Amino acid sequence: MTLRKIAKSIARVSGWEIVGEVPAFDKAVYIAVPHTSNWDGFWLIVGKTVLGLETHFLAKHTLFWWPLGVILDRFGAIPIDRSRGAGVVQQLIDMFADNDRLNLALAPEGTRKWTQYWKTGFYRIAVEADVPLVLCFIDYGAKRMGIGGTFKPSGDAESDLRFLRDFYRPYTPRRPRNKGPIAFPP
Repeated sequence: MTLRKIAKSIARVSGWEIVGEVPAFDKAVYIAVPHTSNWDGFWLIVGKTVLGLETHFLAKHTLFWWPLGVILDRFGAIPIDRSRGAGVVQQLIDMFADNDRLNLALAPEGTRKWTQYWKTGFYRIAVEADVPLVLCFIDYGAKRMGIGGTFKPSGDAESDLRFLRDFYRPYTPRRPRNKGPIAFPP
């Protein structure tokens, strides 16, 4: 049985509907919102597998122990040591410049806990690499997840954030108390 068939079975048995289509971009930043629980990662991997999406995502380097590391690698994870911090965004921008095809999935909240601001890295990467954002969502209220559309950031952060707030407003997170505002630090 293929991974895609297994993922479809998991979604069906658990009652999740996976919607949308993978856009025909060679390069894009996929953002997954909201991110309030460890379950989000599991369900989004199921969703990306059902949709046949080939994308990479960042995962804490401490998760790459055997056998989990082998599984994460198979699903496209890139280990990241967040304690180093500096230079990760530029490295990812450079990856876009150095590759003909690259799809990168990021969670703008940067954590599963409540936070006052989104991380700016996803936005800076999309603007500086000149790639679109693909808007992915997970909605625990409706048990739906998928790809909801695409968006080309203008570089006007406040205007773009207004668009993102409107887009993500209807989706219910697993842990609503952990969902912070869609805003960048001043």
